[in-house]
Amino acid sequence: MTKREVAVPTPDGTCPALVVTPDGAGPWPAVIMFPDAGDLRPTFHDMGQQLADLGYVAFVPELYYRLGPYEPFEMATAFSDADERARLMGMVASVTKENAARDAGAFLDYLGALPEVAGSKVGTTGYCMGGGLSLTAAAHYPDRVAAAASFHGGRLADDAPDSPHLVAGQIRGRVYVAGAENDGSFPPEQADRLAAALTAGGVEHTIETYPALHGFAVPDNPTYDADAAARHWKELEALYGATLSA
Repeated sequence: MTKREVAVPTPDGTCPALVVTPDGAGPWPAVIMFPDAGDLRPTFHDMGQQLADLGYVAFVPELYYRLGPYEPFEMATAFSDADERARLMGMVASVTKENAARDAGAFLDYLGALPEVAGSKVGTTGYCMGGGLSLTAAAHYPDRVAAAASFHGGRLADDAPDSPHLVAGQIRGRVYVAGAENDGSFPPEQADRLAAALTAGGVEHTIETYPALHGFAVPDNPTYDADAAARHWKELEALYGATLSA
């Protein structure tokens, strides 16, 4: 397995990212993994490696690159410490769907030029705020994204003018969404609204609620749930296995 840090040109600058390739000769299909609010950090290095273990080139971008260098967050206390929560939420607000769509185009161009990557179809997955970015990428690049997933993604179908559900009907790949119980960022009414938008667009999709808390899939979150995380990996393996091929 090969892991390397790269710099990807985008319309707004240069985005640092992690690329992890499986063992063997390749090439392999690629998957873009959008991190949660804590952004690219050691736990996402591990998750990228686990994705590569499934047989995919894992691409994990640094979502806050427009802001310049910043002090990393300690996720165990990022939300319980008032000052850190304010800093974190301010940075989250900087990641707009419009910016994310431009970034996704640059990421796809970069992956398309890598000799390790097979084919033009890619998958996406995202966590927390990354869930909405995963669906947004799939909607803006329907000919490239064959499968899109969101795990404990928030605000997927709210009243914001850039809510992912408003463009979800443009998706042509398969969609898998796993919400969390008692999650105010993605309550049942948002799940219903997203399902209606996907159905209206003829998008093959599954939306489920895991018996776990928001943040269940990311190991350094205090709400990490090993059983729910294992289930999420099984669902990703099934999703990409059915939609991506070398």
